[in-house]
Amino acid sequence: MFKRISSAANTLVWVVFAFAALQTCAQAAEKPITLVIGGHVVDAEVVATPEGRERGLMFREKLGKNDGMLFVFDQVGYHGMWMRNTLIPLSVAFIDEKGKILNIAEMLPHSEITHRAAGPIRYALEMNAGWFRKRNLGPGTTIKGIEKAPRGQ
Repeated sequence: MFKRISSAANTLVWVVFAFAALQTCAQAAEKPITLVIGGHVVDAEVVATPEGRERGLMFREKLGKNDGMLFVFDQVGYHGMWMRNTLIPLSVAFIDEKGKILNIAEMLPHSEITHRAAGPIRYALEMNAGWFRKRNLGPGTTIKGIEKAPRGQ
């Protein structure tokens, strides 16, 4: 009888742990949104919580051709991005509150160099390295659909 209860309790602990892990993953990246940048469609995972922004694309081994991650900050400011524990090279576009790209930085895997926005931003969009350059997109380009992103927390 004791083993049975112990085994059931052990199973319950693992179920609760698995549920908590799934909740954490769900909070890290919210439902993707579709963005249009210079006529190019992007499917972007959204991270709008401090935990989601902290994790970002860490430990990912690949990113789809037109997939990205949109970081939504709780306040407009001079935010920065780095690549700790990030395995793939990325480009990051720093975007103001109206959806206009202010600047773009190329970031190398595992680098702890902080890349900063050229002005106050609300968003940052990470894509595969060179994505913006290959499409002749740069500062001044407006991103459509970004207004549908949730507010940062």
